[in-house]
Amino acid sequence: MSKRLLGFCGCLAAAFFAIVTPAQAKLPKLVLAGPYAAVSNPLIHMVESGALKDMAEVVEFRPWKDPDQLRLLTLDAKSEVDFVAMPTNVAANLYNRGVKLKLINVSTWGVLWLVSREPNLRTLADFKGKEIVMPFRADMPDIVFQTLAEKQGLDIKRDFKLRYVGTPLDAMQMMITRRADHALLAEPAVSVALRKTKSFPISVIAPELYRSVDLQQEWGRVMQRPARIPQAGIVVLGKALNNAALIEKFQKAYAASLDWCEKHADECGRLVASRVEMLTAEGVADSVRVDNAAFVTAQEARPELEFFFGVLLAREPNLVGGKLPDADFYLK
Repeated sequence: MSKRLLGFCGCLAAAFFAIVTPAQAKLPKLVLAGPYAAVSNPLIHMVESGALKDMAEVVEFRPWKDPDQLRLLTLDAKSEVDFVAMPTNVAANLYNRGVKLKLINVSTWGVLWLVSREPNLRTLADFKGKEIVMPFRADMPDIVFQTLAEKQGLDIKRDFKLRYVGTPLDAMQMMITRRADHALLAEPAVSVALRKTKSFPISVIAPELYRSVDLQQEWGRVMQRPARIPQAGIVVLGKALNNAALIEKFQKAYAASLDWCEKHADECGRLVASRVEMLTAEGVADSVRVDNAAFVTAQEARPELEFFFGVLLAREPNLVGGKLPDADFYLK
């Protein structure tokens, strides 16, 4: 058969399959979920900008506010959620407990700070004898704090008075209303607290607060590693888990929206704050400017994740589900 005839036959075949193979149909709905934290900023921008409108008829963002809501989103067989922003150790925990999901990226590389009313506290040792409000007993921020303290020869029970509360926003409110003097907070709670305390006339309700210890810098110094913690990222689950084209599109859109947020902090602040009363546009914008954000695929982040998980596993195995997740946890 001549090359010309082969080429003609190939064109006919291509035309035939183009006719009988329909274009990929849009999904009826795509659900993105996450906490009101830095890792979710790009998700909110993706929804508002229509970044995934060619993949689904409806794209929505659903917030989760506490571990119970997150469990419902990921464990309920009737849940419609497709992509969820969450702490990386929670993703590992769910995976190790049999939830069908994969980590696809890490974007939040540490947003933990000690905040204080006192201006001159610069090290963990400076907090000896003081009461520190701590969100979530035995959760990841608590374990990071305890690990860094003990690596420096400090005794958690003797040297500190840890007061546990429900959420970072609870801790933030306690600082704002003068019910606490020191707290471990995560962005955007840090920046919102700083903004709100400065906004009151003559500091009647609360005196000025100060950023004290950057736990990411402490992590790098004490662990002799880069000064960043692979704290939060995105998992894919449900019907989206086996949709390679959708995952690829999501990854590109998320990276682009993260880049937009980092370059347009004020606009991002207004966008995010419009969805939750406890946040302010200025506070969210401030948090974006210090959020250590970087889009890294799960495979590329795996070495840092496994070191981080190993630290948590040694102190509180339940935080990662009792073991390191295997290779299938990381999207290839």
